[in-house]
Amino acid sequence: MKKLEDYVITIPDFPEPGIMFRDITSVIQDPDGLKLAVDGLVNEAKDLDFDLVIGPESRGFIFGVPVAYLMGKGFVPVRKKGKLPRETVSCKYDLEYGQAEIEIHKDAIRPGQKVIIVDDLMATGGSAEAAAKLVEALGGQVVKMLFVMELAGLKGREKLKKYDLSSLIIYPGN
Repeated sequence: MKKLEDYVITIPDFPEPGIMFRDITSVIQDPDGLKLAVDGLVNEAKDLDFDLVIGPESRGFIFGVPVAYLMGKGFVPVRKKGKLPRETVSCKYDLEYGQAEIEIHKDAIRPGQKVIIVDDLMATGGSAEAAAKLVEALGGQVVKMLFVMELAGLKGREKLKKYDLSSLIIYPGN
């Protein structure tokens, strides 16, 4: 039986020399790979007390929605600035070159609600930290962060040290 990491295709020197790109699309295009990923995330969340699944655009949608569905929870999308139709709260975070901004509907989380954040990749931790800040700004509590893959060399775990987090696959480099 194949392991989840067997479905990840690694592309050397993409998008620039020295980078080992871990392609998540090879996981989700294979039904067995997708099942392993979603089942792994559900297994990590099965003993948690939480109300909602939060998923950052766009691959957090891919993994967060089936986790929410299988666990009987609601799903809240975190989108890039300007994509949500109702009143929002937003948070800026740093990228390697510049900044990005994400937002969530202001009424998506009620004070006291417990959430898990689900995404495909944890690298520097910037987008996950920003999503957590949005949850907290609305009075919610981040119970856990779940990732399919983690690039340990980019030290995102250090940025997110105040949160409980798990990754199904951890790659030592970047």
